[in-house]
Amino acid sequence: MFVKIEQKLSKGFNSWKEMMLANSEKLKKYGMTIAFAGADKEDDNAMTVVIHFESPEGLKGFGGDAELTQARIDSGVIMDQSKMTMMTDESVMNHKG
Repeated sequence: MFVKIEQKLSKGFNSWKEMMLANSEKLKKYGMTIAFAGADKEDDNAMTVVIHFESPEGLKGFGGDAELTQARIDSGVIMDQSKMTMMTDESVMNHKG
């Protein structure tokens, strides 16, 4: 399953990126793969991340991990300005036409 998260940051994209890389073991634990993550071209404090979860349990574990939530907050994620959207299973990736 794919999830899109649009979020506001207070410390810029690189702070979030460093946090994500430092938490690679948690990503593995929850069966997460970052399909895409990047900041808006005009605003380094606005970003989108698309995450693939291997299972609904992984998504639930991610959402309930207080330590990871705190790491996200510490990296500058403004949690009350984050929007999570479940995506359909139908998708196209890396199509060059």
